[in-house]
Amino acid sequence: MPTLLVSPFIERTYRAAIEAAWPGIELAVLPADPAGRLPADALERVDFAYFSGDVYPDYSRSFFAATQGAPNLRWLHTFNAGVDNPVFRRFLDRGVVLSTSSGSTAQPIAQSVIGGMLLLSRPFLRWAEAQRRRVWEPVPAAEAPPDLAGQRMTVVGLGAIGSEVARLARAFGLDVTGVRRSPRREGDPVERVEPPGRLEELARATDWLVLACPLTDETKGLVSERVLRALPRGAFVLNVARGEVVDEAALIAALQDGHLGGAYLDVFATEPLPPDSPLWTLPNVVISPHNSAVAAGNERRATEGYFLPNLARMRRGDPLVNEVRG
Repeated sequence: MPTLLVSPFIERTYRAAIEAAWPGIELAVLPADPAGRLPADALERVDFAYFSGDVYPDYSRSFFAATQGAPNLRWLHTFNAGVDNPVFRRFLDRGVVLSTSSGSTAQPIAQSVIGGMLLLSRPFLRWAEAQRRRVWEPVPAAEAPPDLAGQRMTVVGLGAIGSEVARLARAFGLDVTGVRRSPRREGDPVERVEPPGRLEELARATDWLVLACPLTDETKGLVSERVLRALPRGAFVLNVARGEVVDEAALIAALQDGHLGGAYLDVFATEPLPPDSPLWTLPNVVISPHNSAVAAGNERRATEGYFLPNLARMRRGDPLVNEVRG
């Protein structure tokens, strides 16, 4: 019978559900002490492992020490969507099957994007600054922000996150274009779908540029200085993809000189964002520390919606959902 490596929390909370998905499966449990390590004989028995959200970050070192030291590991499922970290590449190179919970955090991330859009499109930052000074400063009618309805949004990446952003944006009356390699499909929550090669052209008619794509060789540096400068003056950038998708120096310059109206940024070229980055002090920038997904329901969504069904698929020999192709 195979052995599955899990955290103490997953063992406590989901033991019955795990046994229902694979009757008789054995569990190996990470030590309660984050500095603890499993003995070599226990690691030899590990066939599968679940990198659950509660493991990150305090137990990450213990977890990866265990999985990298498990010679018979065959499958690793991870709570997160992005697997561009080199540690995951090492598992793929070993021939370990890797699957993700991509889609489990789409709702909270999309809500963070829309929250950033609302903060920047309405005078919240201005009101908050006046509140800090205890000054009553209504926004004059002559400086009223434009209505969101009728504005144009371009969403780069139409996976679970990008699609949810598009769906919510359309509820506010925005005209939404999606960017991906494949053409529009029935059910896509966008008016049209265009290929990445047309991004600079699309930027010229974009008020809100949303980045929700994975980091790949194709998307690295996709939002270049040319794309940023093609955006209309006063346009906004909302990035929940990866910092490397954007030319960050060009983004900072466009924010500083007023070409861009503002940005909501969850990801950066260097993380944590260095204290001397100009992004910290720009008044038209909203920053979240790669934390846009934070939500109390994420562990349940990842475990019950992705890991447990994949465990049952593994038992039956069926294809896994969100399997990463090396």
